[in-house]
Amino acid sequence: MTSLRIRKLAFVAAGISILSSCVIPDDTSSIAKVDPTTAAARKEMVGLSEADVRMCAGFPTATADMGSSGQIWTYQRTVQRGNLSIAVPTMAVGAIPAVGGSVNVAPGGYCNTQIRMIGGRVAEVAYAGDNNLPNSVDALCVSTVDACVAYARQRNHIATAVSR
Repeated sequence: MTSLRIRKLAFVAAGISILSSCVIPDDTSSIAKVDPTTAAARKEMVGLSEADVRMCAGFPTATADMGSSGQIWTYQRTVQRGNLSIAVPTMAVGAIPAVGGSVNVAPGGYCNTQIRMIGGRVAEVAYAGDNNLPNSVDALCVSTVDACVAYARQRNHIATAVSR
């Protein structure tokens, strides 16, 4: 092998090594920000009636009667995201160390949006599941609550305008 060819292979191996070190960690809580729509839903959906929630989010996937603690409505959403998996073969050239590995970007996830109803009104909104994106916490739950946030804002806007 010529010296130029070895240098090219070393350059490619170094590039692959750098790319393989860019794997997104499983726990992104220290770098990710809470999604603004899901954060707004925790506050703005409080007070909506059961009929309001059915209008904006649809019918729940499951419900649980919690006695004096009200009911918990669960909306389960499975999100199929585009999946990119890159596998780089391990290779070594002379004195250059072996380089290889794989990168998996944007696997699927799911969100369980839980809404506590007390006295027929929303008292609390919470999220559970594999629902984070690399830079956003609870982001896979947006599709469940985005229409309800808009609905609540519209109702509050109308109520404010009527009270003037």
